Amino acid sequence: MTVLVVATSNPGKVKEMQAYLADLGYKLQLKPKDLEIEETGDTFMANACLKASGVAKVTGQWAIADDSGLAVEALNGSPGIYSARYGSTDDERISRLLSELSDAANRRAQFVCAIAIARPDGKIALQSEGVCDGEILHLGRGTSGFGYDPIFYLKEQQLTFAEMTTSQKQRYSHRGKALSALRSKLPL
Repeated sequence: MTVLVVATSNPGKVKEMQAYLADLGYKLQLKPKDLEIEETGDTFMANACLKASGVAKVTGQWAIADDSGLAVEALNGSPGIYSARYGSTDDERISRLLSELSDAANRRAQFVCAIAIARPDGKIALQSEGVCDGEILHLGRGTSGFGYDPIFYLKEQQLTFAEMTTSQKQRYSHRGKALSALRSKLPL
């Protein structure tokens, strides 16, 4: 079984990724707790590549990283690459976003996910990207998932990400789409 070190401290991301890759013989593990890679890129893909490469070089193992976020049309694409830094907690990030969006009529948004896999020497081996279009609700719904999931609504499914089952989220989410595209390029 090939180990992929996931360049995150978020166990929710690891669980989501593992669901996609386990049947292919990959075992995912969190990066070392004290290892922090600065996200200095100006795109989701640039940040994913920085994280995957940095973790691979330090650990000497294959590494996978994603950089994802929410781009809200009425906020000119914000929070974008700063989605995780929009507040200290999920609740703070959601509150800030809803406050900034206020009563805007245009609530269109998209989740974007860029994924990079780096070889143990830090060279990027694979990349993929997934996008999911939706809209932002005025109030959160559902208890599954993490991040902005309770307020991100898919009209065609009439559900937020936080209301979806794991299999539904795998099918429709930005991360699901990026991981599906990546699966076709594996094995390493």
